[in-house]
Amino acid sequence: MAKNLVIVESPAKAKTIEKFLGKDYQVKSSIGHIRDMAKKNGIEIENNFKPNYEISADKKKVVADLRKAVKKSEQVYLATDEDREGEAIAWHLLEALDLPKDTPRIVFHEITKGAITKAIQEPRTVNFDVVDAQQARRVIDRLVGFEISGVLWKKVSGAKSAGRVQSPVVRLVVEREREINDHTAKSMFKIKADLVNDAGELIEAKLDKDFATKDEALEFTNALLEAKLNVNSTEKKPSKRSPKAPFITSTLQQEASQKLGFSVKQTMTLAQNLYREGAITYMRTDSFTLSEEAIAAAQKEITSKYGAEYHQVRRHKTKDAGAQEAHEAIRPTDLTKPSIPGVEDQAAKLYALIYKRTLASQMSDAKLQKTQIKTNISNRDESFLANGEILVFPGFLSVYDYLSSDDKLLPDLAQGDELTLASFAARESFSRAKPRYTEASLVKKIEEMGIGRPSTFATMVSTVQDRNYVTKETREGVERAYQLIEINKGKVEQSEPTENTGAEKNKLFPTSVAYLLTDFLVKHFGDIVDYKFTANLETDFDTIANQGVVWQGVVKEFYGPFHAKIEAADDISREETHGMRDLGVDPKSGKPVSVRFGRYGAFAQIGHKDDEDKPAFASLRGDLVIETITLDEALELFNMPRTVGETEDFGVIKANYGRFGPYIQYGKKYVSLKEEIPEDVTLEKALELIAAKEKFDAERIIKTFEDSEIQVLNGRFGPYIWNGKKRGKGQKNITIKKFFGDKEPSDLTIEECKKAIAGKVKSKTAKRKKKKPAKKTAKKS
Repeated sequence: MAKNLVIVESPAKAKTIEKFLGKDYQVKSSIGHIRDMAKKNGIEIENNFKPNYEISADKKKVVADLRKAVKKSEQVYLATDEDREGEAIAWHLLEALDLPKDTPRIVFHEITKGAITKAIQEPRTVNFDVVDAQQARRVIDRLVGFEISGVLWKKVSGAKSAGRVQSPVVRLVVEREREINDHTAKSMFKIKADLVNDAGELIEAKLDKDFATKDEALEFTNALLEAKLNVNSTEKKPSKRSPKAPFITSTLQQEASQKLGFSVKQTMTLAQNLYREGAITYMRTDSFTLSEEAIAAAQKEITSKYGAEYHQVRRHKTKDAGAQEAHEAIRPTDLTKPSIPGVEDQAAKLYALIYKRTLASQMSDAKLQKTQIKTNISNRDESFLANGEILVFPGFLSVYDYLSSDDKLLPDLAQGDELTLASFAARESFSRAKPRYTEASLVKKIEEMGIGRPSTFATMVSTVQDRNYVTKETREGVERAYQLIEINKGKVEQSEPTENTGAEKNKLFPTSVAYLLTDFLVKHFGDIVDYKFTANLETDFDTIANQGVVWQGVVKEFYGPFHAKIEAADDISREETHGMRDLGVDPKSGKPVSVRFGRYGAFAQIGHKDDEDKPAFASLRGDLVIETITLDEALELFNMPRTVGETEDFGVIKANYGRFGPYIQYGKKYVSLKEEIPEDVTLEKALELIAAKEKFDAERIIKTFEDSEIQVLNGRFGPYIWNGKKRGKGQKNITIKKFFGDKEPSDLTIEECKKAIAGKVKSKTAKRKKKKPAKKTAKKS
């Protein structure tokens, strides 16, 4: 029996650590958190915000097993993760397992034999200041979540919840979308030309000025036909590029998104698996620091593979002095391994990215030579500029990152050299609004504003999507015409080609309810969505952790003003939270058209509830939202159902949207549309879906009865009688085997079916009472 028990958070980590520690150590897992605040009376507000914890229902067996293991062990070590969350889990284990306060607490930022052994030799105890900081966060988050959610359910249709951190994140996405919608594209004309010297060498150049109007661009173009071009100057100067710091949580998420196309959640899952396997250091950190051992290992690897001139020691500093997880950057545990055999493809790609970034961070600068050629235009004040860049010494670029495909070597020209025009284009370009957030750029913004910490980034971004406040979408964009002026064979030509604009890939968009929720919170609960307020609270949590400030004081200071606003919310009118917009008048009926948010989501309405005729309603579909929908788009929603076609066998076939999604209707039957939309589905596709439905129904129906809706059907759990009613309208299903035993379903009569539906047939499979076993008597010897 092992003398020592080590408790970690994950089973995968337990297996890895047990290999290092040997037979005297047993390693068990808590499988994450074991306790949470009780759902009822979780916080005693009047008792100085005392939290009441209980063992989570799904962790009772885990805790029972851990208690047994504790009793059999001479020494227990708490080895949960090294961040604030991990410290809280260690404390919960201390409490739930009745362990003494001085129980050894061990931490390590990598799962290697050396790190584990050192941690066992140098234990500490649970840091109760860090635990208090986590308690303050949990108490405030619970108070916000519980109290404000109650207000939202009453006042804002579709709003499921609000949170101290998630709500500012939603606000960021909403405000960016509004900036984009408010942006008016301004056009300008950019000039590009290909110039050629006497040797036939080509130079790609841009004019050093943009023109505001087409007339200005045309005037320049016509002047260029008569102009002489010669080199005014060539300027060469050395430049350099330096490697970036090794990864921290946020930069890993951003780079994995940009280079590998991974979502934030996916990146963290893969990184966590690599950490548990002992391949990389801890993945939740905001420290750029590398250990001296890692710096030395990087030097050895770089000099042996590339040479001493490629190495440069760099000690990157963490910008945030109050960083709560200031341990070490994310790096491989063994820098002699550029790859890890046996891991899945995506994990291998992420490991390679981490390896290259770590090695590059200890390498010398890349040396480049930049060249600029300035060309005079004899009859104009503007100049053509050509820029080139050549790599003189690759340095860290040998390992990480590449020069842009635009970087090019320019021919060797001298001042006064004559050039001729090979091609020319003055193209109308349009100013762009700020880009929509990707998951990675949203994390970067959150980090810059200080409203999150490394351990919460992925959760924050995924939560707002899970709540249906933000959606990640790819959109195709629309065609847009632009003006183009070219010179062809000495003549000026004008045209109006088209381009695709507004295409988006995996960008974050707010839903209709996100606008309503953000406006509601800004107006009535400003602190909850105030960026500085949220960031200051994070600083307060850091102060509790680092300076031992009493956590209840921080909670009290927050809760007083917040609760007063909750109580005042009873007076808020529900009408103001519907987000109603009047769009105009329906030209057919002359009735007003409006959009609003209701019980089942955003919808358009023609008419008014007080009209003699009932108003018409249509749900908003696709990427339409209350904030930006136009009158024409709203009216288009009412062009349903659409007649797809008509056949002899199935009559008129229609396509429409329903409560449960898009569908095809023929007669009284319906077929769901999975990959098509009602606006576009063809008759051929509709007939294909109907054929599949008819085949399914034919195999499903065992028997029908004339002049009755009752049917005998084949179901998932065997044959059954269906009373012909739909769900919610008196539907009844009667299992045949239960009431009729082995009788053939096809032999059932309508009378037997009716009796079974009416409950007049007794079950043949009623449970018999189990006989109590006879008491055993001890035999006489």
